[in-house]
Amino acid sequence: MDILNYAFMQRALIAALIVGITAPAIGIYLVQRRQALMGDGIGHVALTGVGLGFLLNQSPVWVATAVAVAGSVVMELIRWYGKTRGDLALAMLFYGGMAGGVMLMNLSDAGSNANLGTYLFGSITTVSPQDMTTIYVLAALVLAITVGLRRQLFAVCQDEEFARVTGLPVRLLNLLIAVTAAVTVTVAMRVVGLLLVSALMVIPVAAAQQISRSFAVTFSVAVAIGVAVTLTGTTTSYYVDVPSGATIVLFAIGLFVVLTALATPLAKKRARAAAQPDAGCTLEVPAGRSAPDDVSVAG
Repeated sequence: MDILNYAFMQRALIAALIVGITAPAIGIYLVQRRQALMGDGIGHVALTGVGLGFLLNQSPVWVATAVAVAGSVVMELIRWYGKTRGDLALAMLFYGGMAGGVMLMNLSDAGSNANLGTYLFGSITTVSPQDMTTIYVLAALVLAITVGLRRQLFAVCQDEEFARVTGLPVRLLNLLIAVTAAVTVTVAMRVVGLLLVSALMVIPVAAAQQISRSFAVTFSVAVAIGVAVTLTGTTTSYYVDVPSGATIVLFAIGLFVVLTALATPLAKKRARAAAQPDAGCTLEVPAGRSAPDDVSVAG
């Protein structure tokens, strides 16, 4: 394959692979918490970090990481203590983050529409060796948290009150989810862009939930879907000469539609079986959520 003959495409494929793993890995917890749009809010805040990085002649990725983490912490604090509703806080992150990023980018010497576009919509072929080092470090942190603390994070996302009663540090874990989401946004921004990164967090998880009801299987399938669409989208963008971020997201949506169509007859069959008088005891899992590892859903 001639695509592997170029160093920039080798980096692009590796970056796509890493993002395909990390984005659904944190996205599954956001879906469980019904905060599917959280990645969008953080992405807009991260844009301020990108602009600040250019203004200060520092690494835009690291500055964006710091700003995104700070923004996610502020959003959680508002959700805990403020009278402002969470959706309003998210809206403020959207508009303030976008406005700040555009303003700082234009004030910087390197600021231009071209530079702004690469971070908004992704430009995977421009990933540098320095970017790869950053991606490796941040991705390792994301996976250590999302896999190593999966049971605790699932418990908090599923039922905060129950988790609190069992002695889990609920607020700390909620904060950890928000910070991990912020780090993931900056990992993925060169691949799919800040405006599309939330889609890669959510759509593979939603697609996996069409064919799985347990948390462990949903997690694994979502990651597999994330890897498949990022690698396929990156390869397609190289040969067809189309934007990588948009291609990856469209592939993810297409796969979601296919899995939904395949799962619909099975869901109807399960519903008819559950309606029978002699149907076994079933556990209803709320829509958009998955059962934990050791819970099977009869049906």
